Amino acid sequence: MKNKKVFVVTGGSGVLGMEICRHLCKQGHDVALLSKDEEKLKEAVVQLKEITNGKVMGVTANVLDKYSLLQAKALIDEELGSCEVLINAAGGNHPDGTAATPYLQEEDLDSEVKTFYDMTTEGLRFVSDLNFLGTLLPVQVFTKDMIGVEGCSVLNVSSMSAFSPLTKIPAYSAAKASINNFTQWLAVYLSRVNIRVNAIAPGFFLTDQNRTLLTNQEGGLTDRGEQIIAHTPMQRFGRPEDLIGVVDWLCGDQAAFVTGVVVPVDGGFSAYSGV
Repeated sequence: MKNKKVFVVTGGSGVLGMEICRHLCKQGHDVALLSKDEEKLKEAVVQLKEITNGKVMGVTANVLDKYSLLQAKALIDEELGSCEVLINAAGGNHPDGTAATPYLQEEDLDSEVKTFYDMTTEGLRFVSDLNFLGTLLPVQVFTKDMIGVEGCSVLNVSSMSAFSPLTKIPAYSAAKASINNFTQWLAVYLSRVNIRVNAIAPGFFLTDQNRTLLTNQEGGLTDRGEQIIAHTPMQRFGRPEDLIGVVDWLCGDQAAFVTGVVVPVDGGFSAYSGV
């Protein structure tokens, strides 16, 4: 991306969101990070101000609260101007939307093993809301000012679990599948007002949320981590910087005729049949 733009990044203080913000700041764009975690947000802004020629600000906001987002927008508009590119990087899973094992065994029902039947309504709703509504509501708030403006776009963050559900995490997989569907719907809906909408689908990246699932205390791989690497042709987990090239392309003017796509960034995971 060559032209300076105003970016709003939800989940901007997270591992992947922060890497995206770091790159945008190095390019001199004006960047607003949104997060509920005020302390992480402050730390992120301090780091980013050291590397940017543009403006950077952190705004505490809840992506599930439209009023909170409207308040954030007012602060951003005053400091940076209207958002030109929205990146929806907020998302996550919840233990109460997760099963303990990939397959149900009859004896599990009489044990303490957490099964599909033990998932709570609250946990399932949390995952669905955070990923789907947490993407939809920022779009409602920040894209109105993009209408009819050249070079504006939305980039959603999906997951490889959206294409083929991963074992143990039905709520997260379903929620990310909704991101793919919404990305395509929104791309069509906003196509006549000059707003492009795309998504990236990261494969397996080590983050704070999944580190204990994929690696053990000694630094080696868990059984699940081993299984993932065995099905990833490039034989490694993704690194946050692996997202940058695709983000640059989809948010930049060189992708001016690209909308409604979900691009895997997965080291070949989705291309491998297992044999």
